[in-house]
This record gives sequence, structure tokens and C-alpha cells, in this order.
Amino acid sequence: MVVGSRGMLGTDLMQALASSAPLGFDLPEFDITDPRQCHERVKDFGPDVIIDAAALTNVDYCESHEEEALLINGQGTANLAAAAHATSALLVYYSTDYVFDGTKEDGYEEEDPPNPLNVYGKSKLRGEEFVRALCPEHLILRTSWLFGCNGKNFIRTIVSAARQGRPLRVVDDQRGSPTYTRDLAARTLEMVEAGCRSTYHVTNSGWCTWYELARRSVEWAGVAAASVEPVKTCRYPVPAPRPACSILTNTRLMRAGFPPMRPWQEAVRDFISACLSAL
Repeated sequence: MVVGSRGMLGTDLMQALASSAPLGFDLPEFDITDPRQCHERVKDFGPDVIIDAAALTNVDYCESHEEEALLINGQGTANLAAAAHATSALLVYYSTDYVFDGTKEDGYEEEDPPNPLNVYGKSKLRGEEFVRALCPEHLILRTSWLFGCNGKNFIRTIVSAARQGRPLRVVDDQRGSPTYTRDLAARTLEMVEAGCRSTYHVTNSGWCTWYELARRSVEWAGVAAASVEPVKTCRYPVPAPRPACSILTNTRLMRAGFPPMRPWQEAVRDFISACLSAL
């Protein structure tokens, strides 16, 4: 069962799992904040695996709507976790690099203590805590800087603005690992089939700043005349504070024998070719 099946990640999960005939649910027919509905749906369909790709992910919106963020990303996750445990299903939950505060310069391992700076990170950490407490059979996958063909994301926004000739100012002092939802969906399936449990960091290989990602994206999209200016975070104020370094080291994946996911540069090129050529 894929919950949030029409979102950016959910759509790619449905495609990756197509041979398994997954059940896909999303709003309005499945509201994870309704505990009775969660239990009834899960009980009726009896899935072996529930993949929770439903979330409120607009970081700046979350900052001014804390109650809503905690309801969806926290309590909604708790409802799914309880329903999964009641039916002995494995729950796969996606978390975020924003559970960390960004003060660690060389990237975060799974054992590092979380300390979110913003409401979004706080709400996703709350979801993690509920999963661990309510559903012993779980797989928590922390990921970062997602982009995909079926939803709004940073690369799509940047390339669209560049093609319109708009000047771009992008922060150059925040570092992370861009991750393609198609690659994340495929790796999720591999991990479920391998029997993985506990918490893992899962991203495409390598890291960059938002400025480098923007500059490379417009270059690879063929917008030669695009102007991309690097700026410091302090000169580009936004409602929600972001960690300066949110690189996730995929330590447990490597220990478990999984090969690294492909470099972010290759993934971004493929994404632009497959999904942005018609913009």
C-alpha cells in the first residue's frame, strides 16, 4: 500500500512497484489524520507493506502553520504506524535531512542526534518518534533535496525562471545531496526486498550547494544566457531557517552491502532530459 500515491515520490513508487500491483491512496479518499479511516483502510486491504509517502513538505508554509504540520507529519504518521502494527505490516516512512541543525561540517550519520531548526524538521522528527514507538516493524528512510517529474521542486522552478529570462539569486552557503525520486523509489524497493529495518540515510551520491545545483541545472537545460548570482543566506531571508550542512552520509547502506546511488549530477541530467525538455 502506497499512501500519498499521487505525490512526487508516490508516483514514482507506484511505477517502481507496478509488477507487485500496489494499492495507491491519496487525498481525498484517504486522510491519514483520521485514525479510524487509517485502521479501517489498512484492515480492509491487509497489506504486507505500507509505504508512507504522504506529508506536508512546504518548509516555509509549515513554519507558520505548526499545528497543521504536526497533525499531518506527526499524528498522521502515528495513525498509520498504529494501523500497520495492528495488522503486522511493515511501515516504510520517509524523513528528512532537516531533522539536523547543520552544525556538523562533514555530514550526518544515522546515529547523530537530531536537532531540527524549523517546524518542518520538527514535525518529521515527531513522525520518526511515533513510528519507532508504535510499529516495531519499520524502515525509516531519511532523504534530502528531492526532485522528480511529478511535482514542484527546486530544479523545475529554477529552470522555468531561467527560461523566462528572470535573474536568479541562489544561496551558496547551504550544502546537501540532491536526490531523484525515481532513484529513491527504486532503492526503497530493493531495501524492502532485502529485509532492511531501522533508520537509514538514502540520497544520491555527492553533495553541492543550492547555487551549484541551480547553475548546473540551467546549464544542462541549455539556458546559456541565464544569470545565476550566489548569495549568502543572510541576504535571502525566508520564514523557515535551514541547516547550513544537511549532507546525509549513507553509512548504514554501505555497511549493509548496497552500492552507492548514482551521483546527483547524473540524476539531475536525466531528470532534465526526461521531465523538463517541454517546459
